[in-house]
Amino acid sequence: MAETCRILVMASGNGSNFQALIDAVGDGRIPKSHIIGLIVNRGKAYATKRAEQHAIPWEYFNLISNGFQSKAERDPEKLREARNNHDAALAKKILDSDSRPDLIVLAGWMYIFGSQFLNPISAQGIKIINLHPALPGKYDGTNAIERAFEDFEAGKLENNKTGIMVHYVIEQVDRGETILTKEIEIHQGETLDQLKERIHANEHQLIVEAASLVVKDILSAKSQ
Repeated sequence: MAETCRILVMASGNGSNFQALIDAVGDGRIPKSHIIGLIVNRGKAYATKRAEQHAIPWEYFNLISNGFQSKAERDPEKLREARNNHDAALAKKILDSDSRPDLIVLAGWMYIFGSQFLNPISAQGIKIINLHPALPGKYDGTNAIERAFEDFEAGKLENNKTGIMVHYVIEQVDRGETILTKEIEIHQGETLDQLKERIHANEHQLIVEAASLVVKDILSAKSQ
């Protein structure tokens, strides 16, 4: 049997990028691949409905709901311990699965993984990629689109351009090796919502193109 790439997707919200991946696997733009599952960390994530529509198994795994942290916890040390325990448990769940992934795609995943997740996953040769709505080295972390738009309105955005990227995930937030980028110019008179809509439309294509490149590398390595 020909080798295939097993993909696990993680999402927190609507799942439009997850849908783009489903469609691209289905029509072969992401070659010889199979989406083995979806993990969400928000109970009302619409991505789960998309998974059900395509018979893709999904699971809800959450820092608070799964008992790692109490909702009212404020102690920094306990918060750190809770995140470490959560990350280690999720990594173990993935690695103990009957169908271990070759690739994990963070597609609108609103949680920052630490070493307790990243190290055991990396040690098993599983690649993790992430979509981020900014260019490399710009607007790391949350609210990237909003911060770029604020700088544009203040006349501080370089060349009036922001963008999107897909990169490998490392412990430093949004600083892993870049796979693909796309520049997006902000237009005079454009609203923040209009900019977000344009960025999200471009995200769908970029995450598919980047996933395809990584999958081809994985399949090439498997064939050797």
